[in-house]
Amino acid sequence: MFDTIHEECGVFGIYEKEQSDVASSAYYALYALQHRGQESCGIAVNDDGLIVCHKDVGLVPDVFSRDNLEKLGWGTMAVGHCRYSTTGNSSAVNAQPLVVRHCKGAMALAHNGNLVNAPELRRQLELNGAIFHTTNDSEVISYIITRERLLSPSIEDAIAKAMYSIKGAYSLIVMSPKKLIAVRDPNGFRPLCIGETASGGVVFASETCALDSIGAKFVRDVEPGEIVIADENGLHSLHSHCGGESSFCVFEYVYFARPDSVIQGVSVHEARQRAGRILYRENPVEADVVVGVPDSGLDAALGYSQESGIPYGVGFIKNRYIGRTFIQPTQGQREDSVRIKLNVIAETVRDKRVVLIDDSIVRGTTCARIVRLLRDAGAREVHFAVTAPPFKNPCYFGTDIDSRDKLIACRMTVPEIAKQIGVDSLTYLSIDGVKEIAQGANCGFCVGCFSGEYPIAVPDKMQKNKFEKKISAAKQEEETDAE
Repeated sequence: MFDTIHEECGVFGIYEKEQSDVASSAYYALYALQHRGQESCGIAVNDDGLIVCHKDVGLVPDVFSRDNLEKLGWGTMAVGHCRYSTTGNSSAVNAQPLVVRHCKGAMALAHNGNLVNAPELRRQLELNGAIFHTTNDSEVISYIITRERLLSPSIEDAIAKAMYSIKGAYSLIVMSPKKLIAVRDPNGFRPLCIGETASGGVVFASETCALDSIGAKFVRDVEPGEIVIADENGLHSLHSHCGGESSFCVFEYVYFARPDSVIQGVSVHEARQRAGRILYRENPVEADVVVGVPDSGLDAALGYSQESGIPYGVGFIKNRYIGRTFIQPTQGQREDSVRIKLNVIAETVRDKRVVLIDDSIVRGTTCARIVRLLRDAGAREVHFAVTAPPFKNPCYFGTDIDSRDKLIACRMTVPEIAKQIGVDSLTYLSIDGVKEIAQGANCGFCVGCFSGEYPIAVPDKMQKNKFEKKISAAKQEEETDAE
C-alpha cells in the first residue's frame, strides 16, 4: 500500500490425534497471520492420507467462505499459508500450499522465505525432465524433496537430504499422508514455533499470535536447521543441520511480526519500544510531542516518549477498510487513498514540534505525503526518526527489495532525503542499535539489507520475477551477462 517493505508469508500446520475440524483451526490461524501476506492464501486438509486443498488470490475471509471450509472436511492434519510474493507474481497458480502427488503418496508444502540458488536448481531439474507449474521457488523445494523421497525410507530423511541442496531462507511446513513436519533453514532467517492444542495436538506457526488465535499453548521455537516431526509416536526431531551460527532477520522485530507475538524469547512489542528508546539515546531531538505512524511505529513512539520525556500523542487514525492503494489507476487517486487511509488528529500536532516515528524509508514518496499531512494540520516542525538503519542493499532472504535502484538511501545523503521528504531533521537507528532492540533473544541477526554483509553467499543479482520474463528481456540479460 505504501512504499514500505512488504510482508513476509505466513505458514501454519496442525496435527491432531483424532479427526477434527482442523480446517477451521487453520482458517483462524491464517486470519491471525494475515499481516504477513495479503495476496493469496490456502488450506490443505489431510483425511487418512487423502489431501484436499483450496487456495486462491485474496484475503483469508474472501478466499474461504463457509461453503469452502465445509468442502475441505474434517481430518487429522491441515496446512495453511498466506502469501506475499517475493519470487513469482501474485496469481492463483502461485498460491500455496503446494500439493504434490507421487508414487509414495501425496505431500503438501507451505514455505516462508526465499532461496538464493533457486534458478540453478530449477535449471537442473528442468534439464532432467521436471515440468514446473508455478513461478515461485517453493515448487523447487517441493521437487527436491520429492526427488529425495523416492530414494529415502521416510519423508523426514528426504527433507534432511534436500537441505544439502537448497540454500537461503526457508521456514517450511510439510504434510505427508501420516506426518506433519516443520523445517527451519540452518541460519534461522525466518520465524517458526511449536505449540500444543487443548486436546494435545501439535501446532506449527510463523508467529505465536497464530497459536493464541486457536487457544494453543506455546511450547518453543523451532531451532535453526531443525526438522520437527509430529506423528502417531508424538513429537521428535532431527538435528543433523543444527549447530551453525544463526542469523535471524532483525526486521521481523522492526516491522514484519505482529506486536503481540513473542519470537526467539522476546516480545515484539517490547523490542519496538526498546528501538524507540535507543533511537532517542542515539539522536536526541527537542520537541513537544511524539507520534507514531500506524502500526509498527506506535510502539516505538511510546518507547521514544518514555526515554525522552516528550509527551506521546495519538497523531493518526488509520482507516482499516480502504483498498490497497496500488490498485488505484492514477497517481492522484493513489495520493487520495493515502489521505483516506491515514487521517491526522490536528489537535495533537497543531503549533507543535513533532517527532514522527516510523519503521523505514524505502522510496520516500509515502513518508513525504505523511509529512505533508502533518504540515497541513498545523505542525510547526516535523522531525522524522526511523527505527531501522537506512536500506542500502537488496534482501535475498524473503523481503521484496531486489534492487538498489528502488532505495532512496542509495541515491541521496541523509540531509538530501530530509529535504526531499520535507522534514526539519531526519535520524536513523544505527546498525549497532538495531542489533540491541531484541535484548535477550537467543539468536544472532541478519542485517545485510543495512550493512551489505550477508551471513551466506548471495548471487550478484536477484529479481522477484526471475522465472517470468519476456523473450526479449531474457535475451538482453544474457547478452549483458556475456559482456
